[in-house]
Amino acid sequence: MQDFQIGLLGISAMLMLLLLRVPVAFAMFIVGFTGVAALNGWNAAWSLLASESFTLGSSPELVVIPLFILMGNVASKSGMSAKLYDAAYSIIGSMRGGLASATVLGCGGFAALSGSSVASALTMGKVALSEMDRFKYNKRLSTGVVAAGGTLGILIPPSTGFVIYAILTEQSIGRLFLAGVIPGILLSLLFILAIFIICTMFPHYGPQGPKTTREEKFKSLLGASPIFGVVLITIGGMYTGVFSPVEAAAVGAAVVIIIAAINRTLTLKMIFQSSMDAVVTTATVMLILIAAHLINPFIALSDIPDGVEKFISSLSLGFYGTLIMILMVYLLLGCFLEGFAMLVLTLPIFFPIVQAMGIDPIWFGVLVVLTLEMGLISPPVGINVFIVKSVAKDAELADIFRGVLPFWCMMVICVGILILFPQLSLLLPNTMFD
Repeated sequence: MQDFQIGLLGISAMLMLLLLRVPVAFAMFIVGFTGVAALNGWNAAWSLLASESFTLGSSPELVVIPLFILMGNVASKSGMSAKLYDAAYSIIGSMRGGLASATVLGCGGFAALSGSSVASALTMGKVALSEMDRFKYNKRLSTGVVAAGGTLGILIPPSTGFVIYAILTEQSIGRLFLAGVIPGILLSLLFILAIFIICTMFPHYGPQGPKTTREEKFKSLLGASPIFGVVLITIGGMYTGVFSPVEAAAVGAAVVIIIAAINRTLTLKMIFQSSMDAVVTTATVMLILIAAHLINPFIALSDIPDGVEKFISSLSLGFYGTLIMILMVYLLLGCFLEGFAMLVLTLPIFFPIVQAMGIDPIWFGVLVVLTLEMGLISPPVGINVFIVKSVAKDAELADIFRGVLPFWCMMVICVGILILFPQLSLLLPNTMFD
């Protein structure tokens, strides 16, 4: 059997294991280890397992993951995330659809603390859904905006998706974090535009909320000011070069803990639970990355990237045609696979093609992560939809999927804008490092 055929057999086996609900890391371990053994011998497979496990386990860049998760968990459990929503609610809540728009802003703010889409959807769902129910918001709009707003967690830095992409492609985590800022703001504004259009066409979907006085607005902004300060310190510190991403994560986590202690909302139980969540998530990511560094050599040895590159070249699609085709593959896979699994499975195949075409890897990373976001609200997997369903138990799953459709369309528009104007992604990282 030829190397290419062994490679195809291995990828098919991994897809079957994933469909059988074998955890992503274990599916990749099995296929990567046995694949390298089949192509290069058992000694090479054991040697690769030992070396990659040690190399990744001692990588200082990965420290950003537990620190940013700890920061987000403490902010959520201490009530800081609710203050973000309160601030947005006091400013625009009285507009038609204002509560939904405030939810988008709240999700964006919480994303800048947690870096997790699931955490953003879960936290904001608990905070915002009851308020929108109280003011008789349509279920499709209220649940759809929480599910879609939660996806901002994987784009707005700090983002676990960017960390995984950076490790797999050997790119700068700091540059990727900064590259996600403007696209994250753009997507938030497009979501708010979608809400405005929906509430203009169907006014009963998003009734006006109560008006707040100038004093109440100032008080709510003052309550959220510590969170704004943390975001400014972490993102601003990376942009100005004062902090590396790891240092920014450590400073951010320390500042959030200090704020919680000053507000007397910090408890030992909260620290323990937040730390355990950070440890579990980090261990999961580490397993996936180690497995990825097993399957990547297998895919390279099987000559699959060369075969795919020759096939794409034969189509003569050109620069933009090839880029769009790759993103369409991510979009299709996003309907069935978890985001990290997609990155690990596809980057060894597509990234060499991207490099050969001269596509900026930072720009490509933003486009890929944004496309992964679309998978978070695409049927049948749509993990954020199921997260929202777990909070809004009286909502129909079909209604939530219908509710996310306008926001999904805005994501498509956002991808199109970023393809046409790459500088929206590259402006901040380029000015930081120039």
